[in-house]
Order: sequence, then structure tokens, then C-alpha cells
Amino acid sequence: MSPQTLAVPLQGPMLRGPRRPRVALVGHAGAGKSAIFDAVSSTVVGHEHLAGEGPAYQECLVEVGLDQISLVDLPPIGSFHDLDDAQRVVLKYLLWGDCWPAIARHESAQPGSAFRAPEVLIHVVDATRLERDLELSLELSLLGRPLVVALNRMDEARAKGIHINVQALAERLGSPVVPTIALMGMGLTPLFAEVVRMAREKVCPLPQPPSHHIAESLAPLNVVLGEPAIDEAFRVPRPLLLMQLAENDPYFRDELATHFPALMPAVDAARRQAEASLPRALAEEVHADRHHRAAQLVESVTRSVRHPGGPGGESWRRWLDEVFLHPRWGLLGSLAVFALVLFMVFEVSAVLDSLTSARLATWVGEWQPDSTTGIIGRAVADGLVGLIGIVVPYMLPLVILLVALEESGIMHRVAFVADRGFHHLGLHGGVAAPFLIGLGCNVPALSAVAASTQGRDRVAASILIAFVPCSARSAIILALGGKYLGGLGVFAIFILTLLVIAVAGHLLSRRYTRSGPGLIQEIPDYTLPRWRPVLTKTWKQTRDILTIVTPLLIAGSVVMALLVHYGADTLINWTLTPVTVWWLGLPVALGVPILFGVLRKELSLLMVFQALGTQEIGTLLTTTQIVTFLVFLTFYVPCVSTFAVMLRTLGRREAFFAVGISVAAALTVSALVRLPLELFDRLV
Repeated sequence: MSPQTLAVPLQGPMLRGPRRPRVALVGHAGAGKSAIFDAVSSTVVGHEHLAGEGPAYQECLVEVGLDQISLVDLPPIGSFHDLDDAQRVVLKYLLWGDCWPAIARHESAQPGSAFRAPEVLIHVVDATRLERDLELSLELSLLGRPLVVALNRMDEARAKGIHINVQALAERLGSPVVPTIALMGMGLTPLFAEVVRMAREKVCPLPQPPSHHIAESLAPLNVVLGEPAIDEAFRVPRPLLLMQLAENDPYFRDELATHFPALMPAVDAARRQAEASLPRALAEEVHADRHHRAAQLVESVTRSVRHPGGPGGESWRRWLDEVFLHPRWGLLGSLAVFALVLFMVFEVSAVLDSLTSARLATWVGEWQPDSTTGIIGRAVADGLVGLIGIVVPYMLPLVILLVALEESGIMHRVAFVADRGFHHLGLHGGVAAPFLIGLGCNVPALSAVAASTQGRDRVAASILIAFVPCSARSAIILALGGKYLGGLGVFAIFILTLLVIAVAGHLLSRRYTRSGPGLIQEIPDYTLPRWRPVLTKTWKQTRDILTIVTPLLIAGSVVMALLVHYGADTLINWTLTPVTVWWLGLPVALGVPILFGVLRKELSLLMVFQALGTQEIGTLLTTTQIVTFLVFLTFYVPCVSTFAVMLRTLGRREAFFAVGISVAAALTVSALVRLPLELFDRLV
């Protein structure tokens, strides 16, 4: 096997397509069912009602490695005892799906949509209320379905000094038990790995029979229910049916009386015989016994801890998780990362730029050739200086920073927190890192998207990243906007960028209606980044600079220089008059900077100065014209290098579609900004 080949062991036939299992989240209200569902759900979630008019459930497709599952978030159910109408409908769907048996076909509220009965159950248990929830675990074990227990809110249990022996609990239940903190996305990867394993192995939990004296008292009733006709009519596991009739469940009792009236005297006699041997009513004894068994189970697997904070070595990790993953304050950690990225782009990169490309540009600028050969040589030198100006100060520091954050585990947490926001754009939080990379340069951002996404997610994310202002565009906004518009004007342009990305994401979700599957975002442990993996990943994300960007930058510089040398700039300005003068209201001389900004965006500002003949453009352009130009430049096609990477990662059709979207957005938004500003100028 070559060293480049990665072997992925298969545990059996892949669970995809018709083999895809249906997995249901079950539990009390507030235990964390919906938190788990939201953490792994796809961008488009199906909503249906049980039995047409019953409580609503959510469903989506989720990828678990190479396998897939259909994940269903059922309405809450706390017990099979004393069910209300909504909970009874949930129990019916757990038992039968949409294929109700003979005893239920007479009911007016029948299943309104296809719903296959779940093959695997995830019981979401609140670790802080273990005794209450384990009663439901004992009842779920009677369904005869593979069961996985998600022991949720473990952080709160730890804070209260509750230590739970997870392995002992799993052994007692005969089902996998996985600790989770759903609101922080922790434990979800092993949870769904266990779900897939149980779906493949079809291992049911250990039987959880009632206490010996209860089982003896129910023996006569169990004999009465032993007729095959009852099993065929109800299609309910015998232990569950026995418990429901022992607790005198009105639904099962009425259906039994309706379809098997001849058996009711024997059933009533068996119940009276059972109650005669018990100190209380049979229903009360069965319920009290289940409560007692759950309490014994809790006592055997838990202990109180005097110092719930845990070892000192863990405290800093928990503190960081509170910063990055807290459901309310986690956004602050993400904003801190964003601020660090902006600092790297606009402060550190500015220093590196002054030490590298700025000095080279000054040195090359002293060369003023007259011959065609000299013009070409100067253009090649300008292209190389422009390349260094992109790579050294902006791209490499930013990519190294983000890769280091990814290796440390911080970016995974940022992606988890950002997931809900990106869902509004039809994307997953995993594209958060590429969007941040786009603040430096769109080229490695697109490469990062191609490496981490596929299908419609890749296309949509790539198109939206083209709207992220890279360092070159940001530098122009800061240079012109900061001088003539002030800080508020610059801030408004960046806010406008976010608004356009949000609107474009919403529109793209309508074009690409087919939702991608949900993804389980792993939350790894914190680690110190190692230089070798960091540099390897940095090279993978930036190698397109050598293979794609460098030839295009040099070729673009040569073409631009020759056109100017032979006086073609006048023809270009005249050709672009409908755009520059009529639509944007700009001087005709800005046609060349707008066109060739596609080749080298970082030279657009210099070309504007050259075209207008001064660096004090405020004397020639009004405030409205400056705003219009900056807005157009922000959303216009980023650069030819970005387009080239799109061709490679998206294909010709989607790449040209992305360019069309970019041009249309630039023209539309700049016109929408220009018109009210001109109206305001006239009124004032």
C-alpha cells in the first residue's frame, strides 16, 4: 500500500439508501433531545404531525462516517404509565410506525404520512435527574428494540457533585451508555457511532423484569395473554402488553375488550388474583416496583463527590469550553477568534507588508522601461511583487493561524457554535474556518471548502466566499473609506457585506433545494499544535498559489501593461461607459481600474490614482461616488485567481454561475446604495 493511501475499515454493509436505519430520539421534555437533534441536523429539516393531527416531530438525514441514518426527534414522553393523548400517539409510532395493527385501524386519526417504525432508539437521559429518567429506560427495554442511552447534561451533574459509573450503568441496562453535553456538542461522535453499531448488530437491551413478587402475581394474567390471536392483533411485545394491562391502561384495556370480549372475565379474574396477593392495588404496585428498581439502579452506579470541580488539570479545559461552547456565551469565544483574525489581517500583516512587498514595490518602481521587452519585464516583476504582497503578509500568517487553531481544537468549537447561524445560509458550521481564511485571500478559502465539503454545500459556500472581502479589498475599503467616509462609513460597508451574504445564502438555498445530510461535528480534546502537521496543512491549502495564481498574476500584469502601453485604455474606458458612467455614476476614466481589478485586485487603488491623476480623489469624486465605487468593488468578481480555483473545484458551469452572481450583486447593490445617496444630496 502506498503511503498516500488511507485505509478505512468497513464493519459490514454500509448503512445507506434502503439499508439506512431510522433512529428515534426519545425522552422527557428538557432532557436534551432537541439539543442533540439540532447539533447534528441538516440545513433543511422535515416537520410532520403524528397521526395527521397529533404532536409534531422533526426528521433529517445524518451522515455518520460512511453510513447514514434517518434521525427523528419525537415529541417528549415521560412514561408509558398514565399516558395522555399526545404521549399515547408517540407510543403507537414507537411500536408500529405508520403500519397500525388491526386493533387500531378503526380510529379516526390515522397516520397521515409514511413513518417507518424506528429500528434504534436513543433515550436521552438527564444525568441530574437520573432516577426519573431511568424509569423510562426500564420501560423502553420492553419494546424489544436496540437502545442507546445518551447520558446528557453531564457537566451539570459533575457540578452538583454527582459521579456516575457509566460502564456499570451500561452493564446493568445491557445497552451502550454514552456521556454527552448536547448544548456543547460533546460526546455526539461516540454516541452516533454506538447507534450505527447497534443498528448493524441489532442487539436489544437486557430484559428488565419486575421484582420477583410482582412477576409471580402477574403469572396468571400472562397465561391469559398467551393466545396467538392477541399477539397478531396487537403486535406488541408480550412483556409490554402485560405491564400496560397490569397498570390498567385504558387504551389497551378498551381495545382488548372490543376485539376479545370473551377474554375479559379471565383478565379481570387474573387481575383480582394478583391484587389479592399484594398490599396495594396492582397498578400502584407495578408503578412503585418500577420506581424502586430505578432507585436501586441509581444507587448502585452513582456516588457523591465532595469536590465536584475535579482535578486542577481539567479545570482550564472546562473553563475554555464554557468560553467557546456555552449555549449563551459561546458566541463571545467565537468573536474573540474573529477579532484575532482581524488583528492578524490588519495589524500584523500590515507590518509584514511594509517589510517585504512594499520595499520590493519601491525598488521595482524605479525601473521605467520604454521598449516592449522592458514593459513585459516590468510587468513580470510587478506580478511577482504582487504575488509576494498576497502570500507573505496576508495569506501565510492567516492560514497558519487558522490551521493552528484547528489543530488545537478551538476551530471545531467555533464551527459548532456557528453551525446554527450558517444553517440560515443553507450551510454547516464546518465552513466557518474557510470563511475566516477568506478574509485574507479567497483562493485558499476555496481550497479549504473543496477539502471539507461536497455537492451543493461546496457550491453554495464557494459562491458566498466570493463575497467575503479579502485583504486586498479590505485594504482598499480601509484606505479610501477611512479617509473620506470615516469609521462609521467603513463599518457600514462591512455590515452591508454581511447582509448581502445572508440574502445570497437564502436565495441559493432556493436554487439548491436538495439539502445535504446532517453532520456530526466532533469536539476533540485541546492539544498544543505541532509544527509538522500545521505546516503540512498550510501547504495543502496554499499550494494553488504556485500552480494557479502565479501564472495568472504574471499573465494579467503583462496583458494590462501592454494594453496601457499601446493606448488601448481609452477604448476600454469608452466600452465600459454604460457601466461606469450610466449605471454607477462614476467618471469614465475608472473603466480600466474596474476591469483590470479582476486581474489584480490589490492594484485597483493604484490604478484609480493613475486614472484620475491624483491621490486626493476627494477633489474629483463626490462622497456618493466614492461609496458607490467601494461597494461595487467589494462585490465585483474577486479576481481571476479566485475564478480559476472555482473552475477546478466547481466545474465550468457553476464557476461561471458564481461570476454571474457576483456581477449581478455588485451592480444591484451599488445601484441601491447610489440612488438614495444621490436623492439625499439633492435634498440637502
